[in-house]
Amino acid sequence: LALSAFQPVSRDFAFVVDADVPADKLVRAAKGADRTLISEVAVFDVYRGPGVPDGKKSLAIEVTLQPVDATLTDAQIEAVGTAVVANVAKQTGGELRG
Repeated sequence: LALSAFQPVSRDFAFVVDADVPADKLVRAAKGADRTLISEVAVFDVYRGPGVPDGKKSLAIEVTLQPVDATLTDAQIEAVGTAVVANVAKQTGGELRG
């Protein structure tokens, strides 16, 4: 395990998914968005209740990006975020909770 000289960046996302979608499926989908930069994905909240439709749940994740050769630009961070949302939608049917 090599340590990076560059600061990691974390971003939080909350997705609404069908109640039967396992959290680990969403985590794998998020990690798969960019296997080079995404070093960790962790679930920090599962919510069912007001504001979330019946038969659905909200899964909130923290995605940590660990650059290896340069500090990330805002555009790179945004691109990974967009890829996470797209990959989660494709693999789980999840939508970004707004």
